[in-house]
Amino acid sequence: MRPIRLPELPIGRRSAAEVFEAGIYGIIKRVVVIGNGFSGAENQCIGLVRALGLSGCHTLYRVTRPRGGINKWLHWLPVSLHKKLDYVMRQICIYSGVQVEAGWSKVVPFTIEKTGLSSVIEADAKQIAMMARDTFEKEGPLLVIASGRDTISVASSIKRLATENVFLVQIQHPRSRLNRFDLVITPQHDYYPLTPHGQRQIPWFLQRWITPRRPPDRHMVLTVGALHLADSAALRSAASVWHDELAPLARPLLVVNIGGPTSSCQYGADLAKQLIAMLQNVLWSCGSVRISFSRRTPEKVSKILLKEFSSNPKVYIWDGEGPNPHMGHLAWADAFVITADSVSMLSEASTTGKPVYVIGAERCTWKFADFQKSLWKRGAVRPFTGKEDISESWSYPPLNDTAEAASQVMKALADRGWTIDA
Repeated sequence: MRPIRLPELPIGRRSAAEVFEAGIYGIIKRVVVIGNGFSGAENQCIGLVRALGLSGCHTLYRVTRPRGGINKWLHWLPVSLHKKLDYVMRQICIYSGVQVEAGWSKVVPFTIEKTGLSSVIEADAKQIAMMARDTFEKEGPLLVIASGRDTISVASSIKRLATENVFLVQIQHPRSRLNRFDLVITPQHDYYPLTPHGQRQIPWFLQRWITPRRPPDRHMVLTVGALHLADSAALRSAASVWHDELAPLARPLLVVNIGGPTSSCQYGADLAKQLIAMLQNVLWSCGSVRISFSRRTPEKVSKILLKEFSSNPKVYIWDGEGPNPHMGHLAWADAFVITADSVSMLSEASTTGKPVYVIGAERCTWKFADFQKSLWKRGAVRPFTGKEDISESWSYPPLNDTAEAASQVMKALADRGWTIDA
């Protein structure tokens, strides 16, 4: 099966003088994205590709884990070991006559509505490295962008096998051996363990096991939040696509995005009830309210909100059916209320420059509390109290992490004598 090319966006071309100056073998015209099957990680890669002007020149590969059965408890294992163990367990079940659980080891593809992809080829480091070496003289260097823990081994192997032909960018901190990568892009709150406050929270006998253990070096590009797809071009396109549905709504339009609890930001039905009370208090100042859940939202949370607001004419709740309105909401909303657990949703909303209210920030601990603090210091977010007048707007300098990260990638490429054909 051939790798799937993502939709092409219009891109410009360099002049002949720029091409000559960069050298025939120093122009990057193609990108390989290594994903892990999770949209939050893969969208960071694709967002960076877009910011580099190479969205029409990239191919997505994916590192997949076995799914189903006992596999959900084995995600702490390295991917290669996990796959071998899954194979052994399946063989034992076959030879012992034990029926394998339905769905065991099934790789669950994202639907076209969620990712724009029907299927993606499995990432093979040797094949990708061979392709980079064999096509170098004709196609130039290969830019590889990967994100997520499961992609680290494959991405670094590609770099090791084709050192002179590949420039490797890893998104999210790989925790160790940074010299395997040309550049690492990660939020600055990943370095919270090195701050005085973070150090005080770590028992002395655990400090050697907490990463990162050293300050950022020349390999690092620090961002405030997560990279994403919500650039100005994407928002303009979404505004057009969702115009007929969202433009006629009464203003101001308040969009409520609800994520799901994490180990560092825990909540349940209690937060849902708190959110209901606060929304009831501000409904008078809203023209319309639209509520969206993520795939991580607990069913008990969504049911409580559905029961409370399903009959309210001002409130629309997206039930997960049909096209996802997320990008349309970013384009058309006048203000946002977002649960504190989602770095991605907060990063996207803070790119718009519109008011962003956060609920549940006091429940966040460790580096996620540090992320909330950094957004608050920039004036990008305020705590949601239920006393707001949503018609009163406020603004701040929008986050621009993706474009700024792209600028650092281009600078690092230039240091190597390479440039981008965009």
